[in-house]
Amino acid sequence: MNKLKRFLFTGASLLLLVVGILVAVTHYQLTKPNLLAEPALLTVNNGSSFHQFTKQLKALGVIETRFWLRNYVRFYRNAVIIKAGTYQILPSQTLKQILQMVSQGKEHQFTITFIEGSTLKQWLALIRANRHITHTLDPQKNGYQQVANKLALKQSHPEGLFYPDTYAFTNQTSDVELLTRAYNKMRQELENAWANRDGGLPYDNAYQALTMASIIEKESGRHTEHELIASVFVNRLNQGMRLQTDPTIIYGLGDRYQGDIKRAHKKEKTAYNTYRINGLPPTPIAMPGKSAIHAAMHPAPSNYLYFVSNGQGKHIFTENLTDHNKAVVKYQLNR
Repeated sequence: MNKLKRFLFTGASLLLLVVGILVAVTHYQLTKPNLLAEPALLTVNNGSSFHQFTKQLKALGVIETRFWLRNYVRFYRNAVIIKAGTYQILPSQTLKQILQMVSQGKEHQFTITFIEGSTLKQWLALIRANRHITHTLDPQKNGYQQVANKLALKQSHPEGLFYPDTYAFTNQTSDVELLTRAYNKMRQELENAWANRDGGLPYDNAYQALTMASIIEKESGRHTEHELIASVFVNRLNQGMRLQTDPTIIYGLGDRYQGDIKRAHKKEKTAYNTYRINGLPPTPIAMPGKSAIHAAMHPAPSNYLYFVSNGQGKHIFTENLTDHNKAVVKYQLNR
């Protein structure tokens, strides 16, 4: 009887030793870097099992054998929960880190950048070209009207209402969700800027200020000039002068613009031709950034009424038509 007990005890001890060694080796295998040579994306579908997950890892080249992962889940069944999503696996990650990432649902964040001064038409084209975005807007229909309807906007032509920035998103986020985020961010930025604006500005509401900011944005990509450009336009409006700014003509021409503003274009009376209309155009002409919005609300104190490009990325500002014409001759006609 004693021999049997010793035999059973020895057998149990050996079994525990083998299990302990197996657990230790399994842990060691999961702390080794995976086999990838470069980052790879892994999409786990809803309802995927751990078995399916490990098959995906092997097919992707992350692991050579599923043995150690299957062992790990046997020992720690409740520690591994497979959550649906798209994950980026890096070569430096261990199998344990990959499991933690998927169990915690830490999906890969894709990014899309909308630059200052771009239009909603350009945004929609950029969105349509991104395969990680779910496209709900019909490219065959009026994009502006669709966006206005989907977001329940008051403006049927929602140019300028979206904040240019870089946005992170998970795989197959919808186009409308991204636009909603950009719209909410612009609304917040505009509300804050409007609440802290200077006095004596020629705007009836924040939307008009946004329209002005869009013109400033299109006139110059140099942020240091924005407040001076704003001062010119504010001074002109306060004196009852027309804005006479080329970017509004270009916007009004739409697809008819072929890179050159002709004399006939300046004479054509469109809703956006500020050579022919008084005051601001009916909507913004682009998506202004923070600098242009700030400038529209805080123009520099000046008596400037004109400016012209010096051909080197800067503008020459003048207070009267005589000096402006001299600057045009010097920096434009003689160049």
